[in-house]
Amino acid sequence: MTDHRQRPRRRGQGELEGLVLSVLREADGPATAGWVQERLGGDLAYTTVVTILTRLLAKNAVTRERVGRSFAWTPSSDQAGLAARKMRKVLDGERDREAVLASFVTELGPDGERLLRELLGQLEAEKED
Repeated sequence: MTDHRQRPRRRGQGELEGLVLSVLREADGPATAGWVQERLGGDLAYTTVVTILTRLLAKNAVTRERVGRSFAWTPSSDQAGLAARKMRKVLDGERDREAVLASFVTELGPDGERLLRELLGQLEAEKED
Protein backbone atom coordinates (compact mmCIF):
# COMPACT_ATOMS: atom_id res chain seq x y z
CA MET A 1 0.00 0.00 0.00
CA THR A 2 1.42 3.38 -1.02
CA ASP A 3 0.90 6.59 0.91
CA HIS A 4 -0.21 9.22 -1.60
CA ARG A 5 -0.34 12.17 0.77
CA GLN A 6 1.71 15.07 -0.48
CA ARG A 7 4.52 16.36 1.62
CA PRO A 8 4.98 20.09 1.89
CA ARG A 9 7.48 21.44 -0.63
CA ARG A 10 10.96 21.53 0.83
CA ARG A 11 12.43 25.02 0.62
CA GLY A 12 16.08 25.59 -0.20
CA GLN A 13 18.50 27.12 2.27
CA GLY A 14 18.78 30.34 0.27
CA GLU A 15 15.01 30.69 0.15
CA LEU A 16 14.72 30.28 3.92
CA GLU A 17 17.52 32.76 4.50
CA GLY A 18 15.70 35.24 2.27
CA LEU A 19 12.45 34.77 4.18
CA VAL A 20 14.16 35.25 7.54
CA LEU A 21 15.96 38.38 6.33
CA SER A 22 12.71 39.75 4.94
CA VAL A 23 10.97 39.26 8.30
CA LEU A 24 13.88 40.85 10.17
CA ARG A 25 13.70 43.91 7.92
CA GLU A 26 10.05 44.36 8.97
CA ALA A 27 11.02 44.62 12.64
CA ASP A 28 11.21 48.02 14.33
CA GLY A 29 14.54 47.02 15.85
CA PRO A 30 16.44 43.90 16.89
CA ALA A 31 14.19 40.82 16.94
CA THR A 32 14.41 37.47 18.72
CA ALA A 33 14.30 34.12 16.94
CA GLY A 34 10.89 33.51 18.53
CA TRP A 35 9.56 36.75 17.05
CA VAL A 36 10.91 35.75 13.62
CA GLN A 37 9.37 32.27 13.92
CA GLU A 38 6.01 33.78 14.86
CA ARG A 39 6.06 36.16 11.86
CA LEU A 40 6.90 33.28 9.53
CA GLY A 41 3.62 31.68 10.54
CA GLY A 42 4.98 28.85 12.64
CA ASP A 43 5.95 26.76 9.61
CA LEU A 44 9.49 26.36 10.87
CA ALA A 45 10.70 24.95 14.15
CA TYR A 46 12.36 27.38 16.53
CA THR A 47 15.64 25.48 16.21
CA THR A 48 15.47 25.80 12.41
CA VAL A 49 15.03 29.56 12.69
CA VAL A 50 18.02 29.77 15.06
CA THR A 51 20.10 27.66 12.64
CA ILE A 52 19.21 29.98 9.74
CA LEU A 53 20.03 33.07 11.81
CA THR A 54 23.36 31.53 12.82
CA ARG A 55 24.20 30.82 9.17
CA LEU A 56 23.29 34.39 8.27
CA LEU A 57 25.55 35.60 11.10
CA ALA A 58 28.45 33.57 9.65
CA LYS A 59 27.80 35.29 6.31
CA ASN A 60 27.76 38.72 8.01
CA ALA A 61 24.18 39.21 6.79
CA VAL A 62 22.90 39.76 10.36
CA THR A 63 24.29 40.91 13.68
CA ARG A 64 23.18 39.83 17.13
CA GLU A 65 23.22 41.18 20.63
CA ARG A 66 22.62 39.37 23.87
CA VAL A 67 19.25 40.08 25.47
CA GLY A 68 18.81 38.13 28.68
CA ARG A 69 19.39 34.46 27.93
CA SER A 70 18.81 34.80 24.21
CA PHE A 71 19.87 36.96 21.26
CA ALA A 72 18.21 39.74 19.32
CA TRP A 73 19.03 39.79 15.62
CA THR A 74 19.33 42.68 13.16
CA PRO A 75 19.88 42.49 9.39
CA SER A 76 23.17 44.03 8.31
CA SER A 77 22.19 44.17 4.65
CA ASP A 78 19.29 43.74 2.29
CA GLN A 79 18.76 40.98 -0.31
CA ALA A 80 20.92 42.82 -2.83
CA GLY A 81 23.73 43.07 -0.28
CA LEU A 82 23.51 39.37 0.49
CA ALA A 83 23.59 38.48 -3.22
CA ALA A 84 26.58 40.79 -3.71
CA ARG A 85 28.43 39.04 -0.87
CA LYS A 86 27.77 35.67 -2.51
CA MET A 87 29.04 36.95 -5.84
CA ARG A 88 32.14 38.39 -4.19
CA LYS A 89 32.82 35.10 -2.40
CA VAL A 90 32.64 33.19 -5.67
CA LEU A 91 34.88 35.73 -7.38
CA ASP A 92 37.40 35.65 -4.53
CA GLY A 93 37.59 31.87 -4.85
CA GLU A 94 38.68 31.98 -8.49
CA ARG A 95 42.31 32.09 -9.59
CA ASP A 96 41.71 34.20 -12.69
CA ARG A 97 39.45 37.03 -11.55
CA GLU A 98 39.93 38.94 -14.79
CA ALA A 99 38.67 36.02 -16.89
CA VAL A 100 35.68 35.49 -14.59
CA LEU A 101 34.72 39.17 -14.66
CA ALA A 102 35.22 39.36 -18.44
CA SER A 103 33.00 36.32 -18.91
CA PHE A 104 30.36 37.77 -16.60
CA VAL A 105 30.29 41.10 -18.43
CA THR A 106 30.10 39.51 -21.89
CA GLU A 107 27.08 37.48 -20.75
CA LEU A 108 25.15 40.57 -19.63
CA GLY A 109 22.35 41.69 -21.88
CA PRO A 110 22.24 45.26 -23.23
CA ASP A 111 20.24 46.53 -20.22
CA GLY A 112 22.60 44.90 -17.74
CA GLU A 113 25.64 46.27 -19.56
CA ARG A 114 24.12 49.79 -19.63
CA LEU A 115 23.34 49.60 -15.91
CA LEU A 116 26.85 48.38 -15.09
CA ARG A 117 28.38 51.26 -17.08
CA GLU A 118 26.13 53.76 -15.25
CA LEU A 119 27.05 52.36 -11.84
CA LEU A 120 30.76 52.41 -12.63
CA GLY A 121 30.40 56.00 -13.85
CA GLN A 122 28.67 56.96 -10.58
CA LEU A 123 31.44 55.36 -8.54
CA GLU A 124 34.06 57.22 -10.56
CA ALA A 125 32.23 60.52 -10.03
CA GLU A 126 32.01 59.88 -6.26
CA LYS A 127 35.76 59.23 -6.10
CA GLU A 128 36.46 62.56 -7.79
CA ASP A 129 34.34 64.50 -5.26
